[in-house]
Amino acid sequence: MIDARATDELLRTLVLVLDLGGTFAFALSGAMAGVRRRLDIFGILVLSFAASTSGGIARDLLIGAAPPAALKDWRYLAVSLAAGLLCFSWSPLIEKLRNPVRMLDAAGLALFAVAGTEKAQAYGLNPVMAALLGMLTGIGGGVARDVLLAEIPVVLRSDLYAVAALAGAAVVVGGSLLHLPIIVTALGGGLVCFWLRMMAIRRGWHLPVAHERDVPTSPDEQ
Repeated sequence: MIDARATDELLRTLVLVLDLGGTFAFALSGAMAGVRRRLDIFGILVLSFAASTSGGIARDLLIGAAPPAALKDWRYLAVSLAAGLLCFSWSPLIEKLRNPVRMLDAAGLALFAVAGTEKAQAYGLNPVMAALLGMLTGIGGGVARDVLLAEIPVVLRSDLYAVAALAGAAVVVGGSLLHLPIIVTALGGGLVCFWLRMMAIRRGWHLPVAHERDVPTSPDEQ
């Protein structure tokens, strides 16, 4: 009984740490995207909060964890606002990092994919649904950020984005089925997701893209 309680407590702590880490990473990513679009400070803070909490809110609503953790725990709001203010004040320094928005986005994607999968499993979802919900948690923040900036979401482009999140979530589910330690599966899933996403950025890995075929015109249309 003690072991079960200790495991539950470890899982809750792990999900919280991953959630807050993903919140910070996606908040920085969203805020830096807002800085590049020259938004005012209010717009940057709104973008940082939306980008950092949308995936987690969607996850919690789908599994019945209401109200969502991002809305009932002040730490989520504090972390997202702190990241937004940091970017607003120190954007020239942060911008010196190599491709900071994509790198932070990859980190947030990995953290949220793992946290979403772990929490879905804790709520009793089957492995397949847990992995899919982990993927949804990972991509939600990026979708919200891109939609607010009137851009086509990255997940709908050819880059390995949702696939990377799904791969990381699958590692977490597989480790759980093999009864591996929670920390090991979380670390493995996060690294797989982050590595795939960064390789897609640096090596140009992508999914097949549909090409429009030329339709022959009739003589009347020529």
